[in-house]
Amino acid sequence: MSEGEAERAARRWAESGLLWLTGPERAPTLPDRALPLVADELFAQLSALAPEGAFAGLRGAELLAERAACYGFSRRGRVAPGGACRLLEALGGWLAANLPREADARSLAAWLEDDALAAVSAPLGDAAWREIAARVGRRERDACVARARLLGLAVAAADPPAPTAPPRAWEVAVAGPSAAPRALAAPRVVELASLWAGPLAGRLLGLAGARVTKVESARRPDGARAGNARFFDLLNSGKRSVALDFHTASDRRRLAALLESADIVIEGSRPRALLQLGIRAESWTRARPGRVWLSITGYGRAAPQADWVAFGDDAAAAAGLCWCVPEGAPLFVGDAIADPLAGLGGALAALRCWRAGEGALLDVALARCAAWSLAQGPRLGASLARGLEPLPPRVLACERERAAPLGAHTAELLRELATP
Repeated sequence: MSEGEAERAARRWAESGLLWLTGPERAPTLPDRALPLVADELFAQLSALAPEGAFAGLRGAELLAERAACYGFSRRGRVAPGGACRLLEALGGWLAANLPREADARSLAAWLEDDALAAVSAPLGDAAWREIAARVGRRERDACVARARLLGLAVAAADPPAPTAPPRAWEVAVAGPSAAPRALAAPRVVELASLWAGPLAGRLLGLAGARVTKVESARRPDGARAGNARFFDLLNSGKRSVALDFHTASDRRRLAALLESADIVIEGSRPRALLQLGIRAESWTRARPGRVWLSITGYGRAAPQADWVAFGDDAAAAAGLCWCVPEGAPLFVGDAIADPLAGLGGALAALRCWRAGEGALLDVALARCAAWSLAQGPRLGASLARGLEPLPPRVLACERERAAPLGAHTAELLRELATP
């Protein structure tokens, strides 16, 4: 990276809102990696595949800070901007514990083998986190992480970046049969994803011209519906909404029919969850030329990592991002940054395959995508932090409309498919 590129990277940290979200509360801290330029480049490659003007007004690095803009988040040092993930020191190293769910609170006593934690409920307050930190501090780090993963908790070792980075941001897990290249044809997308990474990929494909159908469980819809309405609308407006009861055989058949109609599928589940519904991504990919299945996971589809739970903050910590600050100890960088990196990279990978007519099951892992992004370009140098004025995160997109109510298009879609 030239001196000019390093200066540009530092400016993009400040302009995009990412610097506002990085460092201790007293002052922002400039990370030593060119990550905003990586996001800008991924976005530029995606834009080149879309119709002219499809992404007017958007920029790559700013996508990484949109959630913080909607929620009003700021930097909090070893507490993630969203508050649910914290960096804790154990015997032998640091870990990131991301505990946003009620089920996470119910698992604390089993994780840390202390019945006194059985009374803790979500959301976890500072007092509960002090109790957790005290118990983690008396335990060996790797054993603590392994036990948490067995219990389905999003806990990861937080070490510096590995000396060897992944060669790619995503992997082709299965190569399907090919079709003829499609110039600017609009794919039909079925989105079986929630929260941030998958819905962001669906949003970007929708802006690129795809017709996106968001499919949710009628019993357990996208948890982001219960969060900040502006952020949910930003990610999901323009998508058709289908709600199905996956516990019934009839709705599982309807889901299968929807998937059969799709050119691109976006999903963010662990592979075993789909198998329980009778869905095999590998078989779907091979069944028709040119199909693209975008699988977004925490650590990839291969065992044993396929069963590990992850969210954006802990996956970024697992990639080493929390050590890319000149503080001598880890701090959170950005807001759940592995999520939007995976959403942006996944959208690019899926659209590139679709345009080329390449059938593929794409394996996009949050931690791998973050680790790959860190390795793009040399370190920036602390001197570049002087004179930077960090802007708060902001939403650049012109927000079009509200997202569709849950299931608003179910009947319409079923009529289109002629499903009984």
